[in-house]
Amino acid sequence: MYPSTPDGRYFVVKGTLWRCSNPSLPDDVRQELVNQLMAARREVKAAKASGDSVALKVARANVQTAKVALGERGPVWWDDGAPDLNRHKVGNTPYSQWHASLTA
Repeated sequence: MYPSTPDGRYFVVKGTLWRCSNPSLPDDVRQELVNQLMAARREVKAAKASGDSVALKVARANVQTAKVALGERGPVWWDDGAPDLNRHKVGNTPYSQWHASLTA
């Protein structure tokens, strides 16, 4: 399991922050979106295997759509004005001390 920031906005993988899904999504909606995301990722895999560049482009767009709907990409789901630090190295963010304390 990857550690989540204290505010629940990000999880950390190999020192990089990745935005979490919007926690205010109802469970059934979240699950449907996750199902769509997993199906889109399978489409990406199949398109890569077949060498179909058009299908790959469509599949990647489907992944993007699902991730935006989940709140993992696109506009942030919080409303306190904090910046989006998605894909930033944790050591270069306000979460650096918190992350360092995990390994201390």
